[in-house]
Amino acid sequence: MIKINGEVVNTKKFPDGTLLLKEDVSYDFKNYREATITWLFEDNEELVTLIYIVKHLNSHGITNLYLNMPYIPNSRLDRVKTTEDVFTLKYFAEVINWLNFDSVTVLDPHSSVSEALIDKIVIKQPDKYVWEAIDSKYIGGTNNLTMFFPDEGAMKRYSTMFDLPYAFGIKKRDWETGEIKGLDVSGMTDLIKGRKILIVDDISSRGGTFYHSSKKLKELGAKEIYLYVSHCENTILEGEVLSSGLIDRVFTTNSIFTKEHEKVEVFEYEE
Repeated sequence: MIKINGEVVNTKKFPDGTLLLKEDVSYDFKNYREATITWLFEDNEELVTLIYIVKHLNSHGITNLYLNMPYIPNSRLDRVKTTEDVFTLKYFAEVINWLNFDSVTVLDPHSSVSEALIDKIVIKQPDKYVWEAIDSKYIGGTNNLTMFFPDEGAMKRYSTMFDLPYAFGIKKRDWETGEIKGLDVSGMTDLIKGRKILIVDDISSRGGTFYHSSKKLKELGAKEIYLYVSHCENTILEGEVLSSGLIDRVFTTNSIFTKEHEKVEVFEYEE
């Protein structure tokens, strides 16, 4: 979904599948000459829409453009290992930079590589949404709460945001397949038994990391387990995070999650 100053851009298609777009610049921008574009990612075709919209606005004298892009597409491919790997994140960033936005605001980026590749980047931390989860009726505040970060990277990223006790995971992987085989727990492990646990990370696909985390936390005596991820792919509905019953509720933003589930709470991204 793409919005201009909060209004959704309606897209249609010609019979050949190409985009049909309409934006009445002379009417919508008669009182100001800048625009904020918000991109809540749904599919790669939206990049083409974004290019067309930016060029259309530029052609009508709207040159001060600000991009809100909470989720950075292609951020999972932040490095190449062989000559046949296509460095999609790098080339995506080059397109965004070519559009010459005055700023590009992102939420809790998955990789420091994406931060380096995108010009004029502004990074929003997820603490606002994590606190919304903590203060929700489900968790009910910080009393008897321990934070859990599924790996050392997440621990370094998030532990200083919250003055709360925490533990973190050390993943055990099959290095040939990348599959997670299990997880060890380090940190304040004595503050897990009988307590509420909030797992915090940046992104989830099918949720294998969080399944193994919650399984281990239950073994250590956790009373209730909750999960916050800034970017939740729709494929979480296909994994064991929700079906296993180990995690009581998932909290996320609408940066990429477009489905509904009784155990998923979606926070509106603040533009």
